[in-house]
Amino acid sequence: MTTFDDREQGFERKFALDQEQEFKAHARRNRTLGQWAAGLMGLEGQHVEDYAKAVVKSEIELPGEEDVLRKVFEDLKGSGVAVSEGEVRMKMAEMLAQARESVKAGN
Repeated sequence: MTTFDDREQGFERKFALDQEQEFKAHARRNRTLGQWAAGLMGLEGQHVEDYAKAVVKSEIELPGEEDVLRKVFEDLKGSGVAVSEGEVRMKMAEMLAQARESVKAGN
């Protein structure tokens, strides 16, 4: 193998690792976001975890942050929680940053 081939394989492995970590970070963010929203809606016990799983599943079914945002915002609004779309978006960004750090640290 040439040095070029070694470098190419190294870049491919790094890209795959980065993609895996980003997927994990998004899933972790969605779970935490679901738990946060469930708390605002007054859910307790197993209902919190069930809702968090539904939020994670919403991105898997239709990839993209907008679907997650729409689900959580509409659910909060439907439950009578006074929260803006911007507040949910900011919470998502904050939780994604925390999730990325956690995944990077191996937690």
